[in-house]
Amino acid sequence: MKSIIEEINVIKEKDPAAKNTLDVIFNYPGFHAILIYRFAHFLYKKGFFVIARIISTIARFLTGIEIHPGAKIGKRLFIDHGMGIVIGETAEVGDDVTIFHGVTLGGTGKDKGKRHPTVGNNVIISAGVKVLGPIKIGDNSKIGANAVVLKDVPSNCTVVGIPGRIVKRDGVKVDEKL
Repeated sequence: MKSIIEEINVIKEKDPAAKNTLDVIFNYPGFHAILIYRFAHFLYKKGFFVIARIISTIARFLTGIEIHPGAKIGKRLFIDHGMGIVIGETAEVGDDVTIFHGVTLGGTGKDKGKRHPTVGNNVIISAGVKVLGPIKIGDNSKIGANAVVLKDVPSNCTVVGIPGRIVKRDGVKVDEKL
């Protein structure tokens, strides 16, 4: 129950359009997707892989958000709008992360085992971003809209573009290739 309240409160805190708790409970597909993911993930960890996948498929149908039940997601994930988000099986998402619509945390099709990104704590991933492969996004980083990130991003950086490049590191403007 405590984690559900945390999920509701993070939405109310980060989204000025969230009017109250009932608004979040009934009108936020990101909230629904996270709740269903947590149940499916529980089943997945217990070895009920097919049932967990069926539940995640139903969640995708209902919310437009696809979170594989094998993914590891930290506390207080804020999914804003959410339509078209894909989070792959071996993805890991830290605490206090914000993800906007159209984001893919996916694989490249070239890797075995760990195939999806690891996202640190307090990261913002803007609309349309594609983060692909078993790479790491460091804590407190921001990924700008529609960026394509194929290499590790250090902590405290802002990344934009295709391919992604660092435009801010530790609060200082830079222009660095990843």
